[in-house]
Amino acid sequence: MKRFEELFAPHMDAAYNLARWLTGNDSAARDVVQESALRAFRFLHRFADGNPKAWFLTIVRNESYTWLKAAAGHRWVAINNELIDDEPALSHSQTPELLAIHTENAVQIQQALSALPPAFREVIILKELEDLPYKDIALVVDIPIGTVMSRLARARAMLKLELQKMHDHE
Repeated sequence: MKRFEELFAPHMDAAYNLARWLTGNDSAARDVVQESALRAFRFLHRFADGNPKAWFLTIVRNESYTWLKAAAGHRWVAINNELIDDEPALSHSQTPELLAIHTENAVQIQQALSALPPAFREVIILKELEDLPYKDIALVVDIPIGTVMSRLARARAMLKLELQKMHDHE
């Protein structure tokens, strides 16, 4: 139990974030993380000395896709547009106007991310929100590192296009 906590407890927030972005559902994300933690604990003996975050996020990713397939009858579902509750507290340098702009931008980015196919959304989440190195993303998503880089470049271009479409419709 102690080894499990040392290896995986520091990565629970990252696990939740990935599950939340992939499932688009807060309660599903909690269930996915709980099931993933149970699997990680059960199969701890299979974890060799490596990267515990990448190993755990691989389990979370797989559980998220399992949940998506079950919930959608093997169809992909769109992510809803709820804000993540990890906004920092209002600092003295943030005026209400700046906070409103930041919030509006965050909502637009979330909507644009939600429009991306899961394979592209996950690489952006892992790189930009979780700050994983390319090699760890390759482990989590189970694709070659070159594919991670090209998929990330395509995902960024798709995200930019989605944001431009939103801006053009204003």
